[in-house]
Amino acid sequence: MQSGQIMVGDHQGIYVVKLVGDVRLNLCTTFDSFIDKMFAHGDFRGVVFDMHQTEGVDSTTLGLMAKIAFRAEERGKGKPLVLCDNKGLLHLMDSMGFEELMDFNGHADNDAYAAEPVPLKCNDPDERSAREMVLEAHRVLMSMNEQNAETFRDLVHALEAEKRSEEQQRSEEPLAAPKSAASHH
Repeated sequence: MQSGQIMVGDHQGIYVVKLVGDVRLNLCTTFDSFIDKMFAHGDFRGVVFDMHQTEGVDSTTLGLMAKIAFRAEERGKGKPLVLCDNKGLLHLMDSMGFEELMDFNGHADNDAYAAEPVPLKCNDPDERSAREMVLEAHRVLMSMNEQNAETFRDLVHALEAEKRSEEQQRSEEPLAAPKSAASHH
């Protein structure tokens, strides 16, 4: 499998997210930042996910795709369009409930949009940022239906416990007190 790449572009408020190869987002918080910027633009009209060259996606990627769909719906912009003819990916997304969130078209040609996507620069995130993104993505998946809630419950609980443990450790670390001159008599 080709390692994954996310390409993004926009044209007149229609944003294109092209997923190429095997897309695994657990190590890339840049896509999450892109989502925030995309919805901050006043010209936002909709999203097209071009999955014609997608070989695989991880659950974090799917969770962020669902996040986009929910945010588009909140703004009254309609469902994102997914361009995909990979039966395995379509089955995966269908089994997770994505048919409720998105419109699918397997036969749209690549000229269906005028944007020219460019690679999204992926910065290596710190561990805490990556965990937050993975946690949020899986909470979104869990909110979609009971089957997803059951599937991802243990992972989310484990990530939440890890987060609490780290926060507790940070709060217990003693602050380095400066040595006062008075203690050197």
